[in-house]
Amino acid sequence: MNQGTIKQILLLTDGCSNHGEDPVAMAALAREQGITVNVIGIIDDDAADQRGLQEIDQIALSGGGISQTVCAKQLSHTVQMVTRQAMTQTLQGVVNEQLKKILHKETELDELPPDTRGEVMEVVDELGETANLEVLILVDTSASMKSKLPTVKEALLDLSLSMNARMGSSRFSLWIFPGKRKDTEQLLDWTPQLDSLTSMFSKLSPGGLTPTGPAIREAISRFQTKRSRKGWLSGDDEYIEKSV
Repeated sequence: MNQGTIKQILLLTDGCSNHGEDPVAMAALAREQGITVNVIGIIDDDAADQRGLQEIDQIALSGGGISQTVCAKQLSHTVQMVTRQAMTQTLQGVVNEQLKKILHKETELDELPPDTRGEVMEVVDELGETANLEVLILVDTSASMKSKLPTVKEALLDLSLSMNARMGSSRFSLWIFPGKRKDTEQLLDWTPQLDSLTSMFSKLSPGGLTPTGPAIREAISRFQTKRSRKGWLSGDDEYIEKSV
C-alpha cells in the first residue's frame, strides 16, 4: 500500500449555518475529492440548538467523517480524538478497497477471521503514525463563539503537539469564518506548527453571520491550490497528489 497523504477538514462550530451554500452539499463535494470532513460542535453545558446538532451530524456524514458535540471544557481531548479516529476510519476504507481487489469479491475488514483482522489493524495503526497528514481547520467566529475561542486556541495547540509527535509529517492550515471582508479568512497558511495561534486568536473580533457552506468550499480550494503549486514546481502539469 502506498504511503500518501490523509487530507482532512476539521470544522469547529457552535451553531447553524445561515449564509451561502448548503454545507452538507459542500461536504459531499469534499469527500468526492478525497478530503474527509470532521465536525466538532461546541456547546455551553447542555444547551444546544437541535437544528444545529442535526446539521453537524449531516455535514460529517456527507463528508465521510466523524461528528462530536462537546462542552467547551472538553474540547482539547475531543479535537485530538476526532482527528485520530478519522485517520483510522480513512485508512480502514482504503484497506477495504484493497481487500476487494486482492480477493476479487466484496469483502470488508470486519468479515475477516479474527487473527487476520488483528494483523490488518496493526498495519492500519502503523500507517496512522507514518502516513502524512494535512488538516485544514475551520473555526466559526460568529458572535456566539466569543467566549469559546480561548478554549479553541488551547485545543488546537494541543492538537499540534500530538500530531507532531507522529512519525509522519503533520501540516495544518487555519481559516476562520466569517472573515473581516469575505465569508472566510486565512489566519495560517500550511505549516507543521500552530504555535503562532496565541497572537492570532487574541486579535479576533467575533461577530457576523455563519457561512459554513462557503467556508467548506474555500477549504476544498485550498487543497487544490496546494496541489497545483506542487505540480508547477515539479514541472508536471498533470501532477495529482498521491493518496494513501
